[in-house]
Amino acid sequence: MLNPPTLAELALSVGMNTRKLTVGFRRLFGESVFEYLQSLRLETAWQMLTAGDVSVSTAAYQVGYSPAHFSVAFRKKFGVSPKSLRG
Repeated sequence: MLNPPTLAELALSVGMNTRKLTVGFRRLFGESVFEYLQSLRLETAWQMLTAGDVSVSTAAYQVGYSPAHFSVAFRKKFGVSPKSLRG
């Protein structure tokens, strides 16, 4: 999660150009590759926080966010602050 592949690397690994991958991915999943990856990262953080074994900062770093940006993205996706899961 800290170093996800680039769009070009993903396209190469599946034998497509980036445009075809981007269009096909959105058609199949209803969101962009970036949006999918962001959701996956935030859902992983949710699981880490609800398990109670990591701090908000640690969860943020482990899924590739700075703590400040993580809190904004987390609240936008889930409607609650990551800190509220720790309380």
